[in-house]
Amino acid sequence: MKNRFMKNPMLALACCAAMAPAAYCQTAQTAQTAPTGTVTAPSSDSSVQVYGVLDAGAVSEHDCRGGSCPSTKISPGVSTGSVIGFTGREALGNDTSAVFTLEAGVRNDTGQSDQNGRLFGSQAYVGLANRWGAVTVGRQYDVGYETLTEVADPFRGGMAGTATNLMGNGSKRSDNTIKYRSALIHGFVASAIYSFGESAFSTSRNRAYGAMIGYQGGPFTLRAAHQRKNNFLQGAGATTPVDLSSRNSLVAANLHLGQAATVYAAYAVNRGVGSSPWDQDNPYGALVLSSPSNRSNDALAGVSYASGPATYMVSYIRKDDRSLANQDANQVAVGMTYSMSRRTAFYAAYAKIKDHNGAPYTVGNFSEQGKGRSAFNLGLRHAF
Repeated sequence: MKNRFMKNPMLALACCAAMAPAAYCQTAQTAQTAPTGTVTAPSSDSSVQVYGVLDAGAVSEHDCRGGSCPSTKISPGVSTGSVIGFTGREALGNDTSAVFTLEAGVRNDTGQSDQNGRLFGSQAYVGLANRWGAVTVGRQYDVGYETLTEVADPFRGGMAGTATNLMGNGSKRSDNTIKYRSALIHGFVASAIYSFGESAFSTSRNRAYGAMIGYQGGPFTLRAAHQRKNNFLQGAGATTPVDLSSRNSLVAANLHLGQAATVYAAYAVNRGVGSSPWDQDNPYGALVLSSPSNRSNDALAGVSYASGPATYMVSYIRKDDRSLANQDANQVAVGMTYSMSRRTAFYAAYAKIKDHNGAPYTVGNFSEQGKGRSAFNLGLRHAF
């Protein structure tokens, strides 16, 4: 997740690195990505940019529970979310700028809003930035999700091979969030996030917080992140809350071998009933799990190889469930992207999950949780 898509690609990359670190700072081409954590100086006193990406693909799912998979369908945002956004900054003097981003998710197969119908559900924040970093307030990406998709995952959180099928807690973003992300200083970068719970029952319920520290030097990138979320579901009145809280720790790294190949690795420790993937757009999604894992460890290994306009990706993920249910799972994924221009790319991917002892994991993509234990994607994305 790192590309940003304006008519001037270099301006897009600089703007994204400064004001939208994480999730959407990747260009439509597969080989070129924005340097994460950097903060660039404004070129004028004030600027506003309109950008977006439209992504749609055919999704074919197999090996669904009950044996009845939906027929092949057209899905939006398979490799990366379809969005239209507005981002800008104003120079305030003393090396400080006001920054903002409003980013609306679009289900371009039907024209409806994504993120459960939110108007600006992808990102919505305002803040201040200088050469040391940026402090922003609003709906923003979690540090754990950023670390997984920016550093560890060859599929960058999209297509059938996304690492989020087995890793993380199913959450990409947090509401009511204050976030700090530093500039890249002598190779080091850090980030911290705090999300106010703002629950009708208690300020601590639904509260989230986390931190990340990393190093980027030459061909090597390393990050460590910890994310905690207090996730209590409670109805009106005296209903007893259901605790789906999570604690997720992740160490992720990648190494560029020459100009073509990149190897990826990650290890995660997950604790809490809500610490494994489930659909958090549907708050009761975890309740359908027959026996949610509250204690698991994950390991990922992957590689990508660029050859001309094509990039090929392979990854393997092992989820080791340490609970009594022993619901382990393995995922094998292969995929490719083919850049037809700097802003348009074709992609295809296949992934298969092997669940053990009734484990509930399915093959999804960037925008959907998925219903089958295997899936094939074929699609196109265009950035503007």
